[in-house]
Amino acid sequence: MNYKLLLQYDGTEFHGWQIQEDLRTVQGELTQALSLIDGRSVNVHGSGRTDAGVHAEGQVASVEIHREISATKLRAAINANIGRDVRVLTVEQVSDDFHARYSAIEKTYVYRIVNGPVMSPFWWRYSYQEARPLDLERMRKAAELFLGNHDWTAFSAAQSDVEDRVRTVTHAEVTESIDDRSPGSLIEFRVSAEGFLRYMVRAMAGTLMAVGRGELDTEAIRDALETSARPTAAVTAPACGLTLLSVRY
Repeated sequence: MNYKLLLQYDGTEFHGWQIQEDLRTVQGELTQALSLIDGRSVNVHGSGRTDAGVHAEGQVASVEIHREISATKLRAAINANIGRDVRVLTVEQVSDDFHARYSAIEKTYVYRIVNGPVMSPFWWRYSYQEARPLDLERMRKAAELFLGNHDWTAFSAAQSDVEDRVRTVTHAEVTESIDDRSPGSLIEFRVSAEGFLRYMVRAMAGTLMAVGRGELDTEAIRDALETSARPTAAVTAPACGLTLLSVRY
């Protein structure tokens, strides 16, 4: 039977999603637990790879299980055999042709920034602190340039095994709210696309922060998308602020 798993995890102590020898990863931990439950080696497929330190509120995985077991009992069995920093929220039986990665239509990420002089200890694992003032209107206008179909070479890892770096961004929004935990505000950059390249969202977030600090203008973003050369001021934002919010099928 083929099962769809909805997952959440704190990525701080993980070396990313993908299995790596002698390193703790989300896929590795799930594979170990499910192989124990099914009494055989299983393959767990994720909707995509998250890098070391990146979190997930709505990661999706799929796995084929031979053992007769209900979805409720399977969820309980998995959660009993994995670390507390990763949880399976729901399990549902799906058709044999469902695949967490290849069936996905759209993914949404959020990058969280605490903009203020002090960051609450309740945020340090899940956001990035920028103590300098950020111009939200400049950031919002810059985010609009990300919409549409572009070559994202300038906003992705230089070393990559993908041949095509063209992706379509369907939503890009910068919002601000009062940070109830500490002085300052909580800025969120939410972006949706059919797919993302490695470091793509973190590069976009770093670029927006540079714009917000007045170090870049919107013309620099247009040039980067056209020439595939990222401005030196647009550094890749740290992994801790990034969370995979949801995957649409």
